[in-house]
Amino acid sequence: MTPSVYPRGTTIYYPDKCWNGFTLFQATLFQKNDVGAVLIDMNGGVVNRWRGLDGMPNKMLPGGSVMGSTGCRNPKYGYQDMLDLVEVDWEGRIVWQFDRYERVKDPSQPPRWMARQHHDYQREGNPVGYYVPGMEPRSYRDGKTLILCHKNLTDLRISGHPLVDDTMIEVDEKGKIIWEWTCSEHFDELGFDEAAKNTLSRNPDLVLNSSAGDWMHINSMSTLGTNRWYDAGDTRFHPDNIIWDSRQANIIAIIDKKTGKIIWQLGPYFTATEALRKLGQIIGQHHAHMIPRGLPGEGNILVFDNGGRAGYGAPNPGAPTGLSNAIRDHSRVLEFNPLTLEIAWQYPPRGSGSLYSSFVSSAQRLPNGNTLITEGQGGRLLEVTPQGEIVWEYLSPYTQKKRPMNMVYRAYRVPYDWVPQVERPLETAVPRLDNNIFRVPGSTLKKPLKVTKVSKR
Repeated sequence: MTPSVYPRGTTIYYPDKCWNGFTLFQATLFQKNDVGAVLIDMNGGVVNRWRGLDGMPNKMLPGGSVMGSTGCRNPKYGYQDMLDLVEVDWEGRIVWQFDRYERVKDPSQPPRWMARQHHDYQREGNPVGYYVPGMEPRSYRDGKTLILCHKNLTDLRISGHPLVDDTMIEVDEKGKIIWEWTCSEHFDELGFDEAAKNTLSRNPDLVLNSSAGDWMHINSMSTLGTNRWYDAGDTRFHPDNIIWDSRQANIIAIIDKKTGKIIWQLGPYFTATEALRKLGQIIGQHHAHMIPRGLPGEGNILVFDNGGRAGYGAPNPGAPTGLSNAIRDHSRVLEFNPLTLEIAWQYPPRGSGSLYSSFVSSAQRLPNGNTLITEGQGGRLLEVTPQGEIVWEYLSPYTQKKRPMNMVYRAYRVPYDWVPQVERPLETAVPRLDNNIFRVPGSTLKKPLKVTKVSKR
């Protein structure tokens, strides 16, 4: 249960402990022409808002431009399909657009080209889509773009039901598709056991009014970039190779960009070795990526391990059909070594704090060693130190029209100088309130008129 009245906006802020900058997020998702993309300062002041930019996610580029989408396909016919991927300038003018992945004819609608983009994309020059010193994303004029997309197909090895499959494409600056990877083609490499295959066959996570299965639900994708593992001779970690994660299958994997083969994988099971058991079961995760060179923890994998429900396997009391048979009611942000699987850092620290978002969410490593966390289900953004101290907290005040929730898919922090259109804002501390004594105006906290001691007879 949550209280009826609670604060929104910036609720905690210690400027001297933060990596200060602007924060970009989408205020509402799949709500065409609603609030759109919002850029805030550290005190929660709105710097700019791009109405109608429905980002999954929105990403800031140097110079004040933003990437996102102008809308989503009717959910009756397409599951989380964005119509296009665009770049808009500070004034909201579209300067680049890609929508020519598939020509779609939906009932009662004229045919149209769609990007069918979902969940992630990366502009060449930056491997992860957030600020990294010395790794600025290129302009649309001379940079390729890696895009995560959907494709409908049937693969009887997986299920007799139609599938909403995940694909990755790379397009050049003119929007020409120059590379493509399709997840279902690598089904035999994923390591599902017989119980999981049987569950998948019966129900590949059916969506779209139970007519198609979103069997993997890949929700993040990025190149590895230069890293110490490849420098040491491990070719699995070639800078061009791509790391992705599957929310529904509890898998994080790296593919060889040239061959498309899976060459490193974590999940779907976490019991085969002592290292896996120490790491613990990852469930429904989001935003798995390698921390880029130049940031603290470079070379480690950073992921928001959601918990909730996900996976395929043998039925159990919590999952009588075997669908989403792994269950956990709390989240954690993990940073771990991809070779040894040893946990380098996690939030909350073991045995303390609380974090839970069963869907969406993300984590960004900041240059000062702090981590920006999107606890997306409740619209909560927080910056935490390596010691686990919350030094900035913001609760989104934007509520979706159709559902009374303030969900944030993913937020990104960028430096002030990426936005030359505005002056550097004032940074006013917001000390943590003592919830035991805080009262809203009009409420009082007075000493009782009388204190009565209860005594035994």
